[in-house]
Amino acid sequence: MTPSSPGAAGRDLPHPARQQIRLEEVLHALADPVRLAVVSRLAAGDEELACSVFEVPVSKSTSTHHFRVLRESGVIRQVYRGTAKMNALRRADLDARFPGLLDAVLAAARHERQPAVAR
Repeated sequence: MTPSSPGAAGRDLPHPARQQIRLEEVLHALADPVRLAVVSRLAAGDEELACSVFEVPVSKSTSTHHFRVLRESGVIRQVYRGTAKMNALRRADLDARFPGLLDAVLAAARHERQPAVAR
């Protein structure tokens, strides 16, 4: 893993370089419904979002774990902006490593959320 871009002293977070992102780790990260919901929200916009804006049905420590899994698998990039930990989807890196994977997973997740009568 390589450190992220320089931020607050001592607060850089490790992220895998593009070539270090592994398919099985990405699939593992996206297999959890909470993490998939986070990724879906990030994919819906082009902005960074603070961890605190996500309404997740788990404790703070479990939420922290989910964000760490996403970061360490290479799905998201996290950086500190002041005291907030900001999250961004690493779409370009994922698309370069696994073309079409992210779009297929997000489309399947949208399909799963649709009521059966709408399908």
